[in-house]
Order: sequence, then C-alpha cells, then structure tokens
Amino acid sequence: MLAKQSMDSAKLFPLQEIGSIAKPPWRVKGVSSDSKISESDIENAELWGERIGVKDYQKLVNLLRRRSQSSVPPTQEEKDLIRDFSVVYVLALFSKVGLDRVYSGEQWRVEMYEHLVRNIQGFKLLGSVHSFDYKYFTKGAIVDEPKFIHPIHLEEFEFVKSNSDRLVKIPITGPYTVVDWSFNEHYETAARKKSKGKRLDLRKTYFEARRSFIMDLVKNALRPEVENLIKNGAKWIQIDEPAVTTRPDDDEMEMFVDAINALTAGFKDCIFSVHNCYSDYKLLAKYSVQLKDIEQLALEFANRDSTDLGVEKKSRPGYVDLKYFEKEGYEGGFGLGVTHVHDFSGTPGKGATVEGRNVLESPKLVRDRILFASSLLKNPERISVNPDCGLRTRDWETTFKKLEVMAEGTELARKKVS
Repeated sequence: MLAKQSMDSAKLFPLQEIGSIAKPPWRVKGVSSDSKISESDIENAELWGERIGVKDYQKLVNLLRRRSQSSVPPTQEEKDLIRDFSVVYVLALFSKVGLDRVYSGEQWRVEMYEHLVRNIQGFKLLGSVHSFDYKYFTKGAIVDEPKFIHPIHLEEFEFVKSNSDRLVKIPITGPYTVVDWSFNEHYETAARKKSKGKRLDLRKTYFEARRSFIMDLVKNALRPEVENLIKNGAKWIQIDEPAVTTRPDDDEMEMFVDAINALTAGFKDCIFSVHNCYSDYKLLAKYSVQLKDIEQLALEFANRDSTDLGVEKKSRPGYVDLKYFEKEGYEGGFGLGVTHVHDFSGTPGKGATVEGRNVLESPKLVRDRILFASSLLKNPERISVNPDCGLRTRDWETTFKKLEVMAEGTELARKKVS
C-alpha cells in the first residue's frame, strides 16, 4: 500500500490540501448579476495577485474594474474568466506555501453536495439547511433511480492539471454522505409498494431502502464518473465522507464499506483516499481494514487537540485515536490534520495564538503534532500533512498563515525524524 501512496513524492511528510478554500469576494460578485464589484474587491484581487505571484493577474484586475463600472450583467465569457482566475489564484497560493498535492479549492463548485447531485439524474433539489458555522447546503431528494448524465468534475480537473505542476488530488463527495444527506423518496416509496399492505419492520425496510439507494448511486452514477476521470489522467481521487459514523451501528458502517469498495474496485493507476472529520474514529478504525482499495485516510485531529507544546500523550490528546487504527491492523497512510479550520473559543496554550475567531498554530505546535503521531505509527512514511478539513470558513489571510505554518512545522518535523 505505502509504495503506491508514496510514488508521487520522495519527501517525508508530503503536504496536501483537503478541499475547499473561501471564494474571494471578486469571485462571488464577479459572476453575479445582482452584486456590484467594489474598489476593495479590486484591491483584493490586485494584492493577492502580486503577493502569491499570479501570472497575468492584471488582466483580471482590468476586467473587474470594467465590471465595476458597468450596469450590464456579466457575459458568460466574463463569468468563466473570473471563475478560472479564482482557480489560478488558489493554485498559486498552494504553490507559494509548498503543497505537494493540490486541487482547485472547489472554486468551480457551489458546494460539495449540491454540485454533485445537481449533475446526477434522479435528484430533486429542495431548500437550504444549516451545515456548520455560518454555512448552509441545499438538500435534495432522490425521486427516481440515479443515473450518470455527463462528466461532473472532468472540465475542472483538466483546467487544474493544465495550470499546476503538482500532483492533482480530486475531491468527490462520497456515496454514504450523499445518501445520508438526501431524502430517500424513491426507494422508500418502492419498498412500501413492494410490501403490498403487509405489516413492515420499519427499521429493516428503511435500511434496505438506503442500501438500494447507495448501491444504485455507486453503480449508475459515481463509478462512471470515477472511470471517466481515471481514463482522462486522474492519479488521485479523494472521497469525501463527512457523514460516516453519524449513525453508529454495524449495518450502517458495513453499508459504507460495501459502497466504497464497489466504487473503487478494479481501477488501476489511481490512488484512492477517504476524507472524514469530526467523527468517531474508534468506530471508523474498526472498519478501516475492510476498505480494500483505500490508500489513505485523511482525518481531523487538531480540532480535538490541545494547543500546548510537547510530544507526550498529555499534550497531544487529539491524536491518541491513531492507536485504534494500529490496533485494528490498518496499514494504509494517514492524512494528518494539524491545523484547526473552524471558529476557536477558549484560551490557547503556548503553541498558538488567537486572532479574532481564529486560532493560529505555531510551527513548533505543528512539529510536535506530527512527531507524536509518528511515534504511534510503525512507519512515519505513512503520514501526509494537511489541515483538518477544507478552509472555506477562513478568510484568505488566515488560510495563508495556516498553510505557511503547516509547511514550516512539517519541515521542523522532518529535521527531527531524519
């Protein structure tokens, strides 16, 4: 397993992003017919373009200035150019801090769930529901059998690949999360009709309806999408599964395992990883060894850790769950979350400071988190380093600082281990 995962980098503790980055204000307003681009938005584009070395960023600045002075809605060509520049900015940011595995910061996507189901036949989008912090997502219902319509991520992937010299790691929303976040109208209705008025074991009936939903989703929609990406050169696909362990019973976990294995079976020359955060890792560890083709689990740890320095267990409570994966015999890699990505409350220890709602880890704290994790694993080469989750709730200044600290702390850890 490790040989395949390490093929993209000879470096110990390679650095990777996890997913979303906040859309710049000029990106949001620039593609809208209702919002006006302000002078501060233009200044933001100019400042970051120069700061992170975006090629031809003045072309974007000129476009934004023209848009700010126009009362006519943006053309599709202007929208596409602004969207594309937001991807180029994200890639330049990742390159500036030295990440080894990158993607677009999901700048082309509305939101991880909606972007996927909007492009799969059989779903009906409904209203918005609260997700976390001040973020919402549009919940959908499956009203017919899910089917692949057209490539969902291919254009985005090819644009990223043509604008980056790093390994491209594509995040896609996983089948369990799609099922768990959707109303299951089609399959539950079918199950009731099948009963023909007989008394139902509701728990069993609704679970079987979920299982039918997830396996059809994999077979008819997600596998064709993955196959298409790999056919066109994808080398790493990250399956985002934030919903896993939220229903902590064996039937649900076995359904998750079966769906992931069905999704990844038989594909060659591509690494698959699963990203999961804010979950029960003791439960996930129990099933981790059954994920046949998963090379890496990218997990959140910094959120549950202290901000004190040190490599002892008392200083690093957030990382002790790694022992469960070792106990269960999981031999794959870990994407180790070393920076917190949400609002912070409380008093930080000596390894961090607080600015507003953000905790800013020091390089030494990142170093100690990596070193402690390394001490729990049989082989430190199993570790890649990343933020806990996507950074879309943080502003760009905070994101930049956190990624810089992550890179600096990782380099300190490399020096200690080598």
